[in-house]
Amino acid sequence: MPTLKEAKIGDTVRVKKLGGEGAVKRRIMDMGITKGVSVYVRKVAPLGDPIEVTVRGYELSLRKADAESIEVE
Repeated sequence: MPTLKEAKIGDTVRVKKLGGEGAVKRRIMDMGITKGVSVYVRKVAPLGDPIEVTVRGYELSLRKADAESIEVE
């Protein structure tokens, strides 16, 4: 399955499944990333960490490790 980490700059992807467990998964959901939501990849830092995305109308920066646990289509 492709993950948010693998999405390219300018891609708009839809969240298919959230990985992780416990507090990490809860924190990602609290930031507005839930199943079915569209995520637009705005920027990726030069070394790949963090990834800046637009979700539900606001900008959000995610660590590469967190983006890897989000399956997209």
